[in-house]
Amino acid sequence: MSKLGLIIKREYLAKVRNKSFVVMTFLSPVLMVGMVALIVYLTKMNDNEIRAIGVLNESNYFSTDFQSTDNTSFVKFKDLELQSAKDSILNMGFYGLLYIPNKSDLESVAGGATFYTKDSPGSTIVVDLESVFENRLRMQRLQDLGVSASDFERLDVSFDINTSTFSGEQNLKGINEIKAFIGGGFGYLIMMFIIIYGGFVMRSVIEEKTSRIIEVIISSVKPFQLMLGKIIGTSLAGITQFVIWIISASILFGVLILIFGIDPSALTAGSENTPGLIGGASYMTSADTTMQMYANELFKIPWVMLISFFIIYFILGYLIYSSIYAAIGAAVDNETDTQQFILPIIFPLMLAIYVGFFSVFNNPHGPIAVGFSLFPLTSPIVMLMRLPGGIGEGGVPIWEVATSIFLLIITFIGIVWLAAKIYRVGILMYGKKPSYKDLFKWLKY
Repeated sequence: MSKLGLIIKREYLAKVRNKSFVVMTFLSPVLMVGMVALIVYLTKMNDNEIRAIGVLNESNYFSTDFQSTDNTSFVKFKDLELQSAKDSILNMGFYGLLYIPNKSDLESVAGGATFYTKDSPGSTIVVDLESVFENRLRMQRLQDLGVSASDFERLDVSFDINTSTFSGEQNLKGINEIKAFIGGGFGYLIMMFIIIYGGFVMRSVIEEKTSRIIEVIISSVKPFQLMLGKIIGTSLAGITQFVIWIISASILFGVLILIFGIDPSALTAGSENTPGLIGGASYMTSADTTMQMYANELFKIPWVMLISFFIIYFILGYLIYSSIYAAIGAAVDNETDTQQFILPIIFPLMLAIYVGFFSVFNNPHGPIAVGFSLFPLTSPIVMLMRLPGGIGEGGVPIWEVATSIFLLIITFIGIVWLAAKIYRVGILMYGKKPSYKDLFKWLKY
């Protein structure tokens, strides 16, 4: 194994000195932050647009229901025919005209109301207008049944049931989904790393095989050493690139915050008491209290544990999949022939993302979530979705984490052993498009 270090060094330097690698390392954060900046800019531009809507109300209802907001301005028309109002709207460049006819009762008035626009109206505008009619109709129907306006306001209040653990700690609505999203982010990062850098390993093997350099190298080192050196060297180059991306993206995001004048303290709103002292005592609104509780729950996520297990699952998961990528690269003569072998690799990763989200969201300790977090080809992603809830009481049982890692290690040893067999035979095999049957035969050599 003394030559393994040389192979790792050679692979690492070959990757980091590659021009495309250098360009993408420094260009990717710029593109990513630039895309975020564009989205923020377009969102601000969109929010600044004020839509003017004319209201031609011929009825005795809805006289005060349509009030202007920051983004919508209602202009009332009087003593105009409908066609004249339409012409005026077009001439003045208004967004649309809301026509409310004169009928005998509220139901008939609402049923005859029409919103005229030059093109198809935006769904947000339509929903806002519909909600005005719905609220008024609901109130009228309840009043017809003997319910007063004040009673209607009491009836229209939503209800959230209080949830708590047996120890008395209050549970927050949606906190499990937020934690699953955080864990899913780590899992998604692993998936992208496997796909991107596993592909690098595969293409590297194909290039050396087609250039016949491999015949010279293989005379000096064992195929297993060569395969392992490629996997580790490429992964180190990938980690280097990730570190540079994180550092440079953090700096660029800081610049972005300064340019757009974003207040970072707004992101942690609720962590401080709201000004507004009553009798010398601090006053905190219910919304602030809720935000504070969510912030506390996120702060209580065991980040050190989560990042530690992310590294463990990342290394084991990447080594398993990159071994398969290396074996595929050794078996084929060109990248086109790899297509038939790629789908079985991608499928477990995609399955882990989608099934993990659905199962962990609904029941993080259900049989589906547990099964996929133990299965070695999906556990690096699904287990990370469950771990933000902690380990032990109330979280993932310790035995499940230990079993998952044990199965990953056993699978890694088995797959590397099988991949090395395919690699040893396929790396010197030319002019043949291999099939799954051929790969199975090579395992017996």
